[in-house]
Amino acid sequence: MTASLNTALRGRVRGWVLHAFPRETGGIDYDQPAGDPGLFDPDGATWRVHADFPGMLSGGLCALMLQTLHPAALAGVWDHSNFRADLVGRLRRTTHFVAGTSYAPRAEAGRLVERVRRIHSRVQGVTETGLPYSANDPALLTWVHVTEAYGFLQGYRRYAGPVPRADADRYYDETRLVAEMLGAGDVPRSEAEVDAYLARVQPQLACTARSREVLAVLAGMTLPVPLPGLSRDLFLGAGAALLPDWASAMLQRTPAEALKSRLGARALKAMAPVFRAALTDGPAQRACLRMGLDAAWVRRGFA
Repeated sequence: MTASLNTALRGRVRGWVLHAFPRETGGIDYDQPAGDPGLFDPDGATWRVHADFPGMLSGGLCALMLQTLHPAALAGVWDHSNFRADLVGRLRRTTHFVAGTSYAPRAEAGRLVERVRRIHSRVQGVTETGLPYSANDPALLTWVHVTEAYGFLQGYRRYAGPVPRADADRYYDETRLVAEMLGAGDVPRSEAEVDAYLARVQPQLACTARSREVLAVLAGMTLPVPLPGLSRDLFLGAGAALLPDWASAMLQRTPAEALKSRLGARALKAMAPVFRAALTDGPAQRACLRMGLDAAWVRRGFA
């Protein structure tokens, strides 16, 4: 690829991402105060994993698919969100929350957590089977956290590079802090504990008509980018490729959907370096500069 074509492609990709996920709408100050590391050690695992856009977006979509299997998580979305008309808005809000709690100074991150806690206090009701649920339920918060952390870590591994078990353990141990600040309980702190937790919770999960409707909305969402259908299918396929086998079976994914996953994963793997070259001044890089580090610090990968 010529240098001019490569530059043009990076510019198109940058415009794609910033139009779909505009940074200014988050209202988060990543630049001050200098020297404030926020919630996480800049030398830890979280800063590196969460700095990779392809892994984070695909991992977030994987988490959404997993969350449709939990009756209480699904009921909260069904009863208290405008997911049919504003699924992209929900993705944007989640993106801002994860970026802010990962890279903003401690006070900013705490403000974001308290805001979500206030929102959660209004989210309650009954599931399809009549069981009560609350978004502030510690067990439900743990489920949402684990699905997201699992998706982000697997997204990094699939589209960025390997993460050794010790670093994966550190990632889970670090990120449980946000879950616990939100009120989660008994949060897994290692890869082995996450695997055991997912095995333990599976009997509580189900793919229902509501699950399938939310997944249909996800599969038909319109991204505010050029070639929206192709972009959506690429990232949804790449996200579905991260699902554990038991979840793919429970979601009753068809051979055609499995083929889309393989193609999406292959395409995102090929495109991932372009995304990284185009996105060099986001929250992760601004946090590095706040800490007096080179902006490339978070891109150094794992040994």
